[in-house]
Amino acid sequence: MKKLSYLTTIFMFFATFGGGVVTRTESGLGCGNEWPLCHGKFVPAHTLASIIEYTHRLVSSTAGILSIITLILFVIYYRHRKDLILFAVLTVVFVSIQGIMGALAVVFTQSPPVMALHLGFAFISLACSLMTSLGARQEEKLGGLALFNQMPRTSNRLRNYVWITTVYSYVVVYTGAFVSHTNSAAACSGFPLCNGVIFPGLTGAVGIAFLHRLAGLVLVIFILILCWLLYRFYWNIRELRILGYSSVALILFQVASGASLMFTMDNPEVYMFVVLAHVTSIAVLFGLLSYMSYLVWRLSKPVTS
Repeated sequence: MKKLSYLTTIFMFFATFGGGVVTRTESGLGCGNEWPLCHGKFVPAHTLASIIEYTHRLVSSTAGILSIITLILFVIYYRHRKDLILFAVLTVVFVSIQGIMGALAVVFTQSPPVMALHLGFAFISLACSLMTSLGARQEEKLGGLALFNQMPRTSNRLRNYVWITTVYSYVVVYTGAFVSHTNSAAACSGFPLCNGVIFPGLTGAVGIAFLHRLAGLVLVIFILILCWLLYRFYWNIRELRILGYSSVALILFQVASGASLMFTMDNPEVYMFVVLAHVTSIAVLFGLLSYMSYLVWRLSKPVTS
């Protein structure tokens, strides 16, 4: 069960990664305005755009099928873990929504806000799948629900702060997706300044890119404070400590990759890989924060008999 959930998460990750490749290479219509066929055939034409788009469809479809199998088996064998079943259900729900939105985007032209939501739902499905995998690992390796009774309790304040940080990280994800789908990244050149000034204004493409930078800066502050809280008050909770350190590493990587975007725009091949690294790392960060939200909720409740 643990290995199956890992496999599902891996396919979810590559589905999210593939979505970024489709966007950056502008291959969304590589199969024309058709779904599930590709130019009237099940086998794509021998063009790079059609192969990229069709491969993304296959990976996403496989991720969806694996998520359904995972849910069925968790219902059969893990009935006592209603939390893991919930994560598996949410994975199926959001990967289905993502797939439907992807199909609609191919058949009917969608606006940038809607396309940004498409990526946002991909992040949620990846996060739910990751939570299922980490929960399955915890069940097999660490003793399941009984482990929570052995761990120190966390405060409601920490729980609320983690929840706020997680929800806010999704807002940052959406602003980044909106930047991508409106092709606004190049409107705010240079780093850390935007076009050589501290405040370039909030209109047009410049405003979209600048707001994403501001949102990202606030998220960095949120996560650094979160890590300090975990280090200062909850050092003895190993899982929270690891999640906190991992979150800091990922957000610092986000800053570094975001800055690198400004200096690689003139090199399309390098720029594409930097963008993909930027997108996939924030996807993993959102997943870890989601799992941390679950942990602090569990640990903020009284010990059960």
